[in-house]
Amino acid sequence: MKTEPDDQLWSAIAEPSRRRVLDLLVSGGKATASALAEQVPFTRQAVSKHLVVLEEAGLVSRRKQGRDVLFQVESGRLDQATRAMADLASRWDRRLDSIKRLAESAHAEAKEGSRR
Repeated sequence: MKTEPDDQLWSAIAEPSRRRVLDLLVSGGKATASALAEQVPFTRQAVSKHLVVLEEAGLVSRRKQGRDVLFQVESGRLDQATRAMADLASRWDRRLDSIKRLAESAHAEAKEGSRR
């Protein structure tokens, strides 16, 4: 079964440890899996697995430099993710506003009905 790109994105950033690895790359720029592992409370192997998921979602890329493999954030995809989250938040705000208006209307009708 093929997943949609946004499903891959949401799945990749849903995991707190992956978000921590992504945060480290955003703040520090390029880094190896070993360098990232020194900054988190999990193993280098776990960091590598998280990097693969982030790479598959298009959030990070890798390039070989000598013996090292350096990972870096793909800023275009990160911007796309930020816009997608802002759009989602906006849609939820509109939904919640609608629910609030319905609840206020129902409350006003109930209050009016109890006065009769």
